[in-house]
Amino acid sequence: MTRIDNFKSIIDKYEVVFFDAFGVLKNYGGLLPGIERTFAYLQEQGKEYYIVTNDASRSPVQLAESYTSKGLMAITPDRIISSGMLTKEYLDLKVNDGIVAYLGTPDSAHYIDSSGLHTLPISEVNESNIDRVNALVFLDDEGFDWGRDLNKSVNLMRKRTIPAIVANTDQAYPLTKHDVSIAIGGLASMIEKIVGKAFIRFGKPDSQMFMFAYDLLRERRPISKKDIVMVGDTLQTDILGGNKFGLDTVLVLSGNTQAKDAENRITSTGIVPTYICDSAVVELGGLGF
Repeated sequence: MTRIDNFKSIIDKYEVVFFDAFGVLKNYGGLLPGIERTFAYLQEQGKEYYIVTNDASRSPVQLAESYTSKGLMAITPDRIISSGMLTKEYLDLKVNDGIVAYLGTPDSAHYIDSSGLHTLPISEVNESNIDRVNALVFLDDEGFDWGRDLNKSVNLMRKRTIPAIVANTDQAYPLTKHDVSIAIGGLASMIEKIVGKAFIRFGKPDSQMFMFAYDLLRERRPISKKDIVMVGDTLQTDILGGNKFGLDTVLVLSGNTQAKDAENRITSTGIVPTYICDSAVVELGGLGF
């Protein structure tokens, strides 16, 4: 584990950079100050980059707009690799007909809408249609009533032998500098334990997410894992997932893992990044812009 002072030296070592989104490029206050310098340097050096995110709340177009609307034009929809894409692939292959119920916002349902299946928010599942529900998908922690609709999800899984797919495995996300909020992955874990059934998960730290991104790269040109680095703020998802897939990893201290907690968390979890850096922001010194 090596301490890095300037993220520029990470970019210089690799051909491709995978970034997590929340806590790395943006936080509760918006884009990280100076993050546009990182993408300017990536482009100047001809390096590839992708946002590998567990955020299934919006389509890649909408996720890209959340950056371009704030002036970060380097992040386009083709640079977004979301766990929602793997959820869509699973539904296309495994669920042939009927209703796919979901927890999330209408925007998050983009991924299952595009599979050609009939989609329905969990709030609209009732006795007249429950027998046609062939899957339940956990997409986002907003867009539904936590009390009523979580109870409906529990009872749907008790009554129907159907797959439950967790499109975002994050347990929590930073709400402010000092507080976190429960993410949809945390809600899914609670319901999974209550109903006693194993749910299907897509997203970091599972390898499918990294294999999906890796395969996209290899379709374009020869590449090996040693040419890629994963940058994230969470040991249990970004760093563990990157490590398991055989990538070098960078833990940044701008999100879920704070500088004062980093050493203790690494020791207690046994999840060791290749590098630690304060943030993914490239410092200006010595750059040609």
